[in-house]
Formats: sequence, structure tokens, C-alpha cells
Amino acid sequence: MPSTKLLLHNREQKIKQELILNNEDIREDFRNEKFQKMAESPYAFFRGSNHLYWGDFYNDWRMSFFGGTSATLTWINGDAHVYNYGAHANHYGEAIFCMDDFDEAIVADYQFDLWRMAISIVLDTRNNGLLSDLTQKKALKVFAKAYYDEMISHKEDDDKNEVHLTKETSTGLMHKFLSKVEAKKNRLKMLDAWTEVKDGKRIFNLENEKLSSLSKEDFEKVSNALKSYQKTINSSLKDKNEHFQIKDIVKRVKAGTGSLGSERYYILIEADTEAEDDDVILDMKQQSQAPLYLHMNADEKAEYDLTFGHGGKRHALAFQALSEHPDRYLGWTELDGITFSIKERSPFKCDFPTEKLNTPKKLLFMAQVWGNLLASRHKRASYKLNTEKHEMPIAFGVLAGDKKKVFKAMVTTIALQYADRVKEDFQCFLKML
Repeated sequence: MPSTKLLLHNREQKIKQELILNNEDIREDFRNEKFQKMAESPYAFFRGSNHLYWGDFYNDWRMSFFGGTSATLTWINGDAHVYNYGAHANHYGEAIFCMDDFDEAIVADYQFDLWRMAISIVLDTRNNGLLSDLTQKKALKVFAKAYYDEMISHKEDDDKNEVHLTKETSTGLMHKFLSKVEAKKNRLKMLDAWTEVKDGKRIFNLENEKLSSLSKEDFEKVSNALKSYQKTINSSLKDKNEHFQIKDIVKRVKAGTGSLGSERYYILIEADTEAEDDDVILDMKQQSQAPLYLHMNADEKAEYDLTFGHGGKRHALAFQALSEHPDRYLGWTELDGITFSIKERSPFKCDFPTEKLNTPKKLLFMAQVWGNLLASRHKRASYKLNTEKHEMPIAFGVLAGDKKKVFKAMVTTIALQYADRVKEDFQCFLKML
């Protein structure tokens, strides 16, 4: 009987080897916890194994139908799925619906995001178990059409226009969601969820199972890292040293799925006044190479390293390109040879409850929102890459302008087929566990 080492083209062996390889640097207890999270459903598995998606699609021949050229490059999320969109605060203190995770963002063809997002719609809908296969297919076509329509409606002054999904500018489910977020969430409620006031001073509440204390040595290391971080901020806060008085630091644990096991800290700072109800929580998170990097050739990696240097800078550049209101606290730092991103933990941070998409009408509404939002973000980010001309949406119009039906059909087919692939991979994963 041949050794399984001779069968590395075998899908089951590939799943096993890549999961081991991509998680070998994570502490064993965190790795076990991550795998248990991924074992909850095919969708959870999909979210925790983004590297498999990139391995399968990086050189996909279908990319050339509507992209695959330098002109269709833009900043992309890199890990697009329905739970990487949610409520956050903009600069005016409003709750907005937007992309909210840029850990794996990178400059690449827009279709990597488009396809992954479409696949996640199928997996999430199947996971909720409320709607038919036919409805899923309709939702994919609505999603692809919304993306197409937003991209094709390009105007010369698009880079000056801002698209905000607030409760004032949205309708239906989105208006209801953002209204509820603003009514139920604010800075003080967020602080009370993570901190407590002792002897007149606000500190982190270590009874929260998602937080753990630091040794005196680690506390000092993180404090020192914050000093170099301030130099990387691209906002008016950069030189306000009094704004960054540290009140407490803890380690953040049990966060995310794909990022579970990454080094992460919460830093409580004084912010604007000495009052205890306006403090800010900074989220300091380890940033590694984006999954795309693993599949690059030597020349591509050299260009990537020259352009971005490290994950913290890449994260900040992506955030600034893909967001209309980038976090004022956005920056990066280094600690013990590891790079970290730093941003504010938003008082309005909240995922959209997709389990409430229990009718075809509701799912189709959100598919429209996701498609429109993804296209508008891709367009905006492409303007940051090429400030002299709007190359990406123009190239899209040339490639897809008279092929709307084919475009929708391809996105739909890829999403449904790969969702089935993920379901089978998930079974391989369970067997591996």
C-alpha cells in the first residue's frame, strides 16, 4: 500500500497538512480552541481557514474573464465574509455599516473579495437553515448585480463622494439595525462591559473571561511600544502626548476565529479629559503576512516587502484606503520582533444578526447592501492606488460592460460550487480532529 506521502494531491491530505502548517506557531491550547470553533459548522471552518481559499483560487483561470490585469487591482479585504461587515462609529459619532476587519487586506484583483463574499453568503444562509437553495441562488444574483451596477455607474468625481450607511441614509433592515445600535450602545456602556472603576480610577475588569492580566515586565514592554506607535498615527492626535496617558493594559483572549491565538492587547488610555466616562480602549493586535503572500513567487514577495515592510503598515494602509472615515487612532508598532496594528475599539462595534434573515425578502435586501458596499469600497480603494485616473472601474466597464448576465452567472456558479467544496473539506477537517 503506497504511503500517504505520495498522495499529496489528495484533498484530504492537503486539508490536513495545510491546517497543521498554518497553525503550527499558535500555542497548543489556543490552537485546540480555534479548531473547536472551526468545528461548529462549514461556515466557521471557512472563516478559520482563509489560506485554503487562497490556495484554491490564487491562479484560477476564470479570473481572466472579468479581471486578472494590473488595471483591476485594488485594495481588497482579503478575508471577505458577511461577518467582516458591521456597525462602527464614524468621525461624527454616528453608527455606520462598513467593513470592519483589515487583518488580511492586500492589493490584489477585486474578484478575490467578490467570490469569497459570495461564498460566505451561501455558507451563512445554509448555516442558519431558514431559506431554500433557490433563495440562495437569487441572493447571489442580487449580490453580483448590486456589485456590477455600483461599479459600472462610475463618475469622474467619485473619489470626492462619500457613501455613508447611517440610520439617516439607509432604509429597511439597515435603518432598523443602525437605529438599534445607536440606541443600545455608547462609549460608557462599552467601558462598563470591559472595565470597572476602583478607588476613583477606571481599570480593566479581570473577571471578564476574555481578558487576562500582564506581568509587570510585559506591562512595561507594551507601554514602551505605545510610544513608537504614536509616530505612525496619521491624524491630529499624533502629537497629543497627554491624550495617551495609559491607565491599564491587559491581554485580550478568545477573540475571533481565523485570528484566534494571535497576540493581542487592550490598552485603556485617558483620552480627552480626566473624566472616567470618555476613556478610550486601544486594540493592539498581532499582524502577520496576508495569506496571499504564501502563494506569491519570489519577485512578487520582494515587491510586497519593499512596498509594505510589515503587517502593521499594510493593515494601516488598507484601512485608510477602504474606509471613508479611518480610525483616528490607527497606527502600528513592534514588540519582541512582532508587528502589531493599533486602532480604537469602537463603542458601536456590532455584527449584523444574519440569523434574522429568515425570509427571502430580507436576505435579498442584505445581498443588495453587501454588493453595493463592496463595490463602493473597491472603487474608493483603487483611487488611493492611482490618484491620477480611475483605472479600476474603467477597466471593469471594458471587461464586463456588456456582459452583466454572464458576470452574475459566473459569481453565482463559483459561490455555489465552492460552498459545496467547503462542506466536503469540513468533513475532512472533522475526521482530522
